[in-house]
Amino acid sequence: MDKPAVRDAALLLLRLVLGIVFVAHGWDKLLITGLTETTGQFSAWGVPQPKLSAYLVMAGELLGGALLVVGLLTTFVAGALALLMAAAVWFVHLGNGLFAADGGVELPAVLIVALLMIVVFGAGRASLDGVLTRG
Repeated sequence: MDKPAVRDAALLLLRLVLGIVFVAHGWDKLLITGLTETTGQFSAWGVPQPKLSAYLVMAGELLGGALLVVGLLTTFVAGALALLMAAAVWFVHLGNGLFAADGGVELPAVLIVALLMIVVFGAGRASLDGVLTRG
């Protein structure tokens, strides 16, 4: 299993799944739940500057997720999204237990660890980063 092609395929799969999850959450904030409702939720959770934060989180999730899917600026984007999820843990999930159904830390913890795998191991060769850095 310790072959470059297997590692690149695993990183591609990880990037695709993470990217789709983040795009879906950003899309939800923008068009399904809406930014007004999201701002209200952020305010109730004590997120600083809830309106600005709602816009930044929505844009970060949409753009960051899309960049993960194509593998562009991948380690930077994965690090930024990991910090975003750490803030979500702090403001929203901490104190709600473990399980996602209860608003706990389960989902954001898995997302943070998965994003850190991309920070550590990079995007892989099956990415725009991989294509642009080949010599």
